[in-house]
Amino acid sequence: METRHTLHIVGGSSRSRAEQAHLGFGLGHHCEIYGSIAELTEHPPEQGIVLAFDDPADGGVARVLRALAVIGRWLPVVGTSFDPRPTCVVEAIKAGALDYIRLPLEEERLVSAITRIAGEADAYAEARRKMVEARNRIAALSPREREVLDWLAEGCSNKMIARELAISPRTVEIHRANMMSKLGAEHPSQAVRLRLEAHLEGGARIVAG
Repeated sequence: METRHTLHIVGGSSRSRAEQAHLGFGLGHHCEIYGSIAELTEHPPEQGIVLAFDDPADGGVARVLRALAVIGRWLPVVGTSFDPRPTCVVEAIKAGALDYIRLPLEEERLVSAITRIAGEADAYAEARRKMVEARNRIAALSPREREVLDWLAEGCSNKMIARELAISPRTVEIHRANMMSKLGAEHPSQAVRLRLEAHLEGGARIVAG
């Protein structure tokens, strides 16, 4: 017998939510319907999979993920849309969505997504929690401290960082010490690991010369 899951269907039209719930119930799952993100966070679920309608005008899937993070809920999120444009899909995945499905839902596609995500749920929740916590810590850094962290993640020494930032090695040491303190890191490797956990794009670029 297949495992029964709870699907939290958020946003979109009432008709679309009803259709998704009907399919979910037909597959043996329990479904909860929310007209908005506010409804979802008012009585936040402890477990299950979130099917979030991707409405760019309302912040898209990223807003759902942020709202859940604020209240400490690390649920798997799947983006849904009647017209999944590549840019929207990429943005949703970058924000932390585990999948993206075209509406109206097709039974085979939904079953495939649920099966895969259910097996990754615990690992996803832990990774998501670490990512959000790491980003919150890094957000407290000053621009210069963030630059020092970026260069440190590239494996650069204080002297190399000083050269790239056109400041003295002593100034780098001060920024580095402040950065380590704010991140709660006792060793540079811990600071670098936090940056990796944050999944931040970009970073420092070493200029050849």
